[in-house]
Amino acid sequence: MVSRTNGFFVRDWSLGLGWNNMRYILEAAVLQASLLNRTLIIPSFIYARACEYPIEVCAEYAPMVNKGDAVGWEEWRSLPTEQQMGWRIPISLMVNITQIREKHPVILISDWLRMHGRSPDEERSNGMWHRDFYHASASVFEEDETKTPSLFVVENRWYDPQNVIRVDRIPDDMKERGYWEPEGGNEDAGERGHWPVQPETKVSEHLDAIAGDNAFMDFDSAKQALQEGITGVVWDLSSDEKIINLLRDNGWEVLYTYKAPWGDYTKTVVEPLLQVVRRSAIRGWVDEYAREKADVLLLAGETHLYRKPGAMRFTTRERSYDFQDTVLNYIVSVAAYDVLAFRLAQRMRARVDGRLWMGAHMRRGDFVRNGWAMEKDPKIHVERVKDRLASGRQVLESLKQKRLVPYDIPGMRVSREFVERDAPWSTDPFYIATDERDPEALRIIAEHGAVFLKDLLTMDDLREFGWPLLLTDCRAVVEQHLLARSAYFYAHILSSVAGGIVNLRAAAGADARTALVD
Repeated sequence: MVSRTNGFFVRDWSLGLGWNNMRYILEAAVLQASLLNRTLIIPSFIYARACEYPIEVCAEYAPMVNKGDAVGWEEWRSLPTEQQMGWRIPISLMVNITQIREKHPVILISDWLRMHGRSPDEERSNGMWHRDFYHASASVFEEDETKTPSLFVVENRWYDPQNVIRVDRIPDDMKERGYWEPEGGNEDAGERGHWPVQPETKVSEHLDAIAGDNAFMDFDSAKQALQEGITGVVWDLSSDEKIINLLRDNGWEVLYTYKAPWGDYTKTVVEPLLQVVRRSAIRGWVDEYAREKADVLLLAGETHLYRKPGAMRFTTRERSYDFQDTVLNYIVSVAAYDVLAFRLAQRMRARVDGRLWMGAHMRRGDFVRNGWAMEKDPKIHVERVKDRLASGRQVLESLKQKRLVPYDIPGMRVSREFVERDAPWSTDPFYIATDERDPEALRIIAEHGAVFLKDLLTMDDLREFGWPLLLTDCRAVVEQHLLARSAYFYAHILSSVAGGIVNLRAAAGADARTALVD
């Protein structure tokens, strides 16, 4: 598997983050490794951050650690002791490694250590790639025992500093338009190759004024800016094709990404978005680092916040669809989660007499503590959820009279269930996934009609799935798959959990109008 690639790619993994953040960091890493045709190295374990029972119960099944000590963060130090604990579990409990390998070669850090004559127990607890220790021994397959693996570090500040737009690769026609030179560039910023300075035009100056400090804007905004124009200047804007050509002739390029508003916390990949970018701001991942010959290429630090899914934009629509396919069909949970979710969905349907049912994610816990929850008071919060679901019920009622609308995924069709089953009644119960654990708050939410995971799980489910269901993090993945099967879904826009559910819904054939994330 490894021999088919040009060495290895690894990142500093932020193991202090929750699973959904780790998941979309993994999605970006698979993309970055595949573009360079390097075998990806991922952590052997993650930390589950909460136990559904007294912490000693989970400690019987997975090593319990102080999260702050394990990853070196101070985030949890002021919390009660039980909330500072985490449980180290194999990453293979959360993601299907075999399925990822169908798309691109991947190994674990423990595999790397074994490959170099080391014990897997020597894997660092914080997920950081050890620049020295991990490179101190030759591979067991290497005849020359003095040949230790070489390392090249892509410094964090090089990835996409201010006014730089990272893309997958720069196409030849774009290089030709902008006279791109493969050598030179700002060494302090890690730049390899550069765009020679081009004279400004009225179009480029006009767009610069609109974009301000940003090096990009949505295509529709650029189109409107050009339509409003400049007094005395006339442009041919009779088609999108002519607008794109006008942009290209004046130093701006069209790139492909996905709608993911409010800082891109959700990282959804199901609504393609066209953006325009100053050509001089574009830097290609392949163009800069495919030439590197070191055994291991390391991306230092973290790059997931405030970035688009994949941590880069794409220069062709085909590549954006390919990444979408990777996220939806290859970086997926192990099958046991979906098997259990299917069973729970049948029980939820029985509670509404076979009608379509609705659900929501109510992020409480740390969101309440940090002031991110939509409503602090559980009563007001669940009333907000019910209000959104009431609108969702109207959407579901209207689908029988409308054409079903799939998400923008090649070949996708909407499930016929949306028109073959009756819409929910206003009195129907609805499913709530939440990290709220205060008994009084849960009582209030339940009194408003909510059904929780504990209401659907049976002892047989627990026995069949096994000990991971002791961990709240694993239960949350079950709930994501369950809500992917709901007819209508509502959640908070600042949560990566919501983005994971929307992606799952899209892949399962949901109508694009049956989810609201606000």
